[in-house]
Amino acid sequence: MYFLGFDLGSSSVKACLIHADTGSVAASAFYPEREMTIAAPKPGFAEQQPALWWENACLASKAVMSKAGISAEDVGAIGISYQMHGLVVVDKDLNVLRPSIIWCDSRAVEVGNKAMEALGEEYVLPHLLNSPGNFTASKLGWVKENEPDVYAKVDKFMLPGDYLAARMTGEVVTTPSGLSEGIFWDFVNERPADFLFSHFGFDPGIMATVLPTFAEQGKVSASAAVELGLRAGIPVTYRAGDQPNNAFSLNVLEPGEVAATAGTSGVVYGVSDQIKFDPKSRVNTFLHVNPLSAAARYGVLLCVNGTGSLNGWLRNSLFQGKVSYPEMNDFAAQAPVGSDGLICLPFGNGAERMLENQDPGNTFKGLQFSRHGLSHWTRAAQEGIVFALYYGMEIMETVGVSLKNIRAGEANMFLSPVFRETFANVSGATVELYNTDGAQGAARAAGFGLGYYKNRDEAFVGLSALRTVEPDNSLKEATREAYQNWKQALEKTL
Repeated sequence: MYFLGFDLGSSSVKACLIHADTGSVAASAFYPEREMTIAAPKPGFAEQQPALWWENACLASKAVMSKAGISAEDVGAIGISYQMHGLVVVDKDLNVLRPSIIWCDSRAVEVGNKAMEALGEEYVLPHLLNSPGNFTASKLGWVKENEPDVYAKVDKFMLPGDYLAARMTGEVVTTPSGLSEGIFWDFVNERPADFLFSHFGFDPGIMATVLPTFAEQGKVSASAAVELGLRAGIPVTYRAGDQPNNAFSLNVLEPGEVAATAGTSGVVYGVSDQIKFDPKSRVNTFLHVNPLSAAARYGVLLCVNGTGSLNGWLRNSLFQGKVSYPEMNDFAAQAPVGSDGLICLPFGNGAERMLENQDPGNTFKGLQFSRHGLSHWTRAAQEGIVFALYYGMEIMETVGVSLKNIRAGEANMFLSPVFRETFANVSGATVELYNTDGAQGAARAAGFGLGYYKNRDEAFVGLSALRTVEPDNSLKEATREAYQNWKQALEKTL
C-alpha cells in the first residue's frame, strides 16, 4: 500500500507517494516548474486563482503516479497540506467567486483591528488567542464590506486545502485546526467562534462541515479521479495547514519540540500543552495536529513573510538569473560573519505580524561602495532572514516555547551552510536537518487518518536526520554582535 500526500504552496503543488510500511519515497513531483503567479492588483494585495492550484495538483498527481509506476489501486489514502490563512469563497455549485486572498495579502489589517477594538482585547485574546488581525476571518469581512455583490453569492468559505479536497471529493469540509488558523475557533468553548460570526454578520451556514483532522473527509469522485490519474473512492483522511503539517512531517508533536522552515516564507513553530498567547499577536497560537494525544496540543507560530522570496528576488535582480542558488550560497560564504557591516532587513512581502502588522519594506543599511560586493549582499540577506526569525523566536520564548533543539527539512534556505550555521550560532540551538518535506508529511498523516498507523514508530519509519549543526563557539560571539546591530537597525526603522 502507498499513501499520497499533496502540499499546496504559493509557489507550486507538490505530490509525494510513500510506501506505507517502509516510509520510503516511491516518487515525488511538483508543478509548475516555475513559481505560480501571485497577482497584486493593488499595493498590499496578494491573490491566486484556485483553478490554478487544481490544475497543478492534477499534473503533479499524474506525474508522481507515472514516476512511481504503481497502480492507482495501490493508493490507500490521501493527505493534504496547504498554505495557511487563505480565503476561497464559492457558490452552491462550488464555482469560485473571486481569486483567493492568500496568506501574504495585507488588505484586511484594518478590518481585523476594528473587530479587536469593537469586541475588546480582554475578551478576544482568551477566546481566539490572537487578534483577528489579517487572518481568514478578517479577509472574509473585507469581502463582505468591499465586494457585497460577491459576498451575496457566497454559499461556503474555505481555506485553500479545503478547496483542494472539495475538488477531489465534492465534499465541503474543514477541521478545528483549520478554523483556528483562520481565527474562527473559540478556545474557551471549544467550538466555532459564534461571537465573531455575529460581529461580522456572517451567516453560520457559510461555514463548511467540521470534521477531525485525522479522519475520512470524503472519497475521490469519479470525475476527479480522471483528472488526477487516480481511482475513484480513495479516501481523503487528513488535511492541515502547511506549518502544523511541516511540524508533523518532522515528528514534532509534543511540548518542547520545535520545527522550522524557510521556503517562500520563514516559519518557526513550537509545540505547547498550555493555552498561552502573545498579547500583541506578534506570534500566534493555533490548534496543533497530533493524532496520538488525547490532550490538546497547541502550535505557537512565528512567520516572516519574505525569506525564499527575498533570495529569489536577489537571484533574479542582483544576479539577473545568471547564477544558481548553490552558487549564491558560495558567494555568501565568501563574506565574513556580519557581512562587514552590511545589514539587510528582510521584509517587503506584506504586513508582518511579528512587527504588529507593519509593512516596513526591504532595506539594506550600511552599504559602502568601496567595501561591499556581491558576496556581502548575499550573506547580508541570509543573515537578515535568520536574524528576523530569531527576533521572533525571542518573542516565542515569552510564551513558553523552548528553543534548545530545532528540526527542519534539508531544503530551501537550509541548504545554505551560511544560513543554517547562522541559525545555530545566533540561537544557541542545535539544528537537525531531516529527509522530509510537507508532501511526505501529508502522506504519512494520511496513514494515521486511515487508522493504518498506531504509533510514532510506525508512522515515522524511514525518517532520519541527514545533518546536525551545533553552535560554533568560535563564531557565536561575532554572530550575536551582528544580530544586536541588526536589531538596533530594525528598531530605528519601526
